[in-house]
Amino acid sequence: MRTSIVDKLLAITDMFQRDMARAFAGTPLTESRVAVLWTLSFRGPSTQQSLAEALAVTPRNISGLVDALETHGYIERVAHPSDRRAVLVTLTSNGEAVMTRMQTEHAQLETELRDAVDPGDWAGLESGIDAIVTRLTELTGPGRADDEKGER
Repeated sequence: MRTSIVDKLLAITDMFQRDMARAFAGTPLTESRVAVLWTLSFRGPSTQQSLAEALAVTPRNISGLVDALETHGYIERVAHPSDRRAVLVTLTSNGEAVMTRMQTEHAQLETELRDAVDPGDWAGLESGIDAIVTRLTELTGPGRADDEKGER
């Protein structure tokens, strides 16, 4: 019997989750906390509100994530330069070092995965992955009429 695409994608998801758990072992980092760090790394200093929107979480949830990351020295809250009422969340030098290391590891993994595929197949692979991501976004995105009914 042939393994389905869904089963293969689930296996890949499981492998990535186990690898992240291994990488974060012994640290205060979690997948959610790292998502905040990645967002700050790519967007730069941000308000908690914009972080919550970017990560599609509640303000209360982002507050807890920011508190934990600040406690462990990955981020800091600083005064907003143009809005006295606002506070910006920014990476500390420790947070920047962690993100630099993660980005390096990310690039190395990208190379390892590309090496597993014949260069002539890269375009098709990327196109297929993009199509799957688009469809999964459509199927799982907010506002789906059948979300209420539990249908797919």
